[in-house]
Amino acid sequence: MGNTVSQRRPKTNPLFFAIETGFFAGLIWGGIQWLLSVFRFTKVIPGYLGEPFFQHKFLVTGAGQLAGYLLFIGFSVLCSIVYVLLFRKIKGPWAGMLYGILWWSVLFLAGSWLFLMQPPFRLPWDSVISEFCLYLLWGLFIGYTAATEYTDERKRESSAGLA
Repeated sequence: MGNTVSQRRPKTNPLFFAIETGFFAGLIWGGIQWLLSVFRFTKVIPGYLGEPFFQHKFLVTGAGQLAGYLLFIGFSVLCSIVYVLLFRKIKGPWAGMLYGILWWSVLFLAGSWLFLMQPPFRLPWDSVISEFCLYLLWGLFIGYTAATEYTDERKRESSAGLA
């Protein structure tokens, strides 16, 4: 009844896990960002991450919105890799929520200096609140997914030692 290799679950590869988490974070929350724009909860265009690379006239078209959506997915993958490599062992939802707030601050406060978008104090309040909540939930998704995976992995390792 000892531990055999077939009974042990392999450890999660942090890089592949981060890429997968980031892809789905970008897919889900980028889609919600697009819906927020469609239903006019925000004046921020879905392609705002493409402002340094594309003309604004292009980003308001359907192809520009798709380019922005793909850029948000890529951005989410990169942010997820950073989170998983640095903060994956932090338990609970708070670290991920703070991570989302950090990225909102970087993009909306520092991003306004880089001409990614209007400064938050020039946007309508519904846009600021909608984008803030989006990034809060986006960060929660990344952080809590990582925390759950790596907390469960530690439980699997400790329970494997008991068997």
